[in-house]
Amino acid sequence: MKQYKIGIIGCGHIACKMADTLRRMPDVISYAVASRSQEKANDFAREWGFEKAYSPYEALASDPEVDLIYIATPHSLHYEQARMCLLKGKPVLCEKAFTANARQAEALIKLSEENHIFIGEAMWTRFLPLSFRVQELLKEGIIGTPRTLSANLSYVIDHKERIIRPELAGGALLDIGIYPLNFAAMAFGNDIVRTVSACTKTETGVDAQESITLFYKDGKMAALQSSIYVQSDRQGIISGDKGHLIVENINNPQSIRVVNRDYQIIAEYHAPQQITGFEYQVQAAIEAIEKGEIETPEMPHEETLRMMRQMDALRESWGVTFPFE
Repeated sequence: MKQYKIGIIGCGHIACKMADTLRRMPDVISYAVASRSQEKANDFAREWGFEKAYSPYEALASDPEVDLIYIATPHSLHYEQARMCLLKGKPVLCEKAFTANARQAEALIKLSEENHIFIGEAMWTRFLPLSFRVQELLKEGIIGTPRTLSANLSYVIDHKERIIRPELAGGALLDIGIYPLNFAAMAFGNDIVRTVSACTKTETGVDAQESITLFYKDGKMAALQSSIYVQSDRQGIISGDKGHLIVENINNPQSIRVVNRDYQIIAEYHAPQQITGFEYQVQAAIEAIEKGEIETPEMPHEETLRMMRQMDALRESWGVTFPFE
């Protein structure tokens, strides 16, 4: 397999994490970065060892050497930037949330299909080894029949501009609430028959804290929470009639404890050593491109669309809309 030359659009915190990942992966090249500001792109390239620095973003997408572009900008920019990359024939790994809404996601996936160009959502928890271990343990019946699930993810991020500004598709849901939703989806599937939820809003009108309860056709129930005001324990707990699983940090699962009916820990699993955890999604994207695929099996297009539609419905029920919608 050739060494893939990776380009990054955006120079914020998440771009730094990806840059740190790429420079420690043996089979990729930290090739190019793009920013609105040439100076910022130059500084980023110098700090993280990228060969090229571009402004505007289109200049990166026009570089014939780029094999895969990772989009690491605010949610509101994902659609236009991913569309621009696809129209220039570039495969895309787009940071979650994939887009601001399902309508945008549908348009990008249609474009990907029509031109047979890879695009994938960088929902990194879908690619992590310990996420698959949770699914395996549930199938093995180690806690019996699973019935309930709780998951939360909260960080003190209400000071961040991308979180509080509606024009940037801000709010807790698309940034962190998406993780409990994905945790539930990986554990319990998507046969949801009813959703009950509520949120509190910021002064700018985006969702700040939310409680979401999902009811499934087979009787399972998932209770999910997220907030931009507090720091939570980030736990995911799945309970069955023979015990429960405790997953530490649903944002990047580090361990799973299996607890029996006597509340004794009978097994414990730990995540393998990782670079940052981002390497798994990069490798999956490259493998899909090598096979001529336009999506990854870990996060296929249909699942990305389902999650976007689910979040659209939640925002609609809360009265949270973005100016460009």
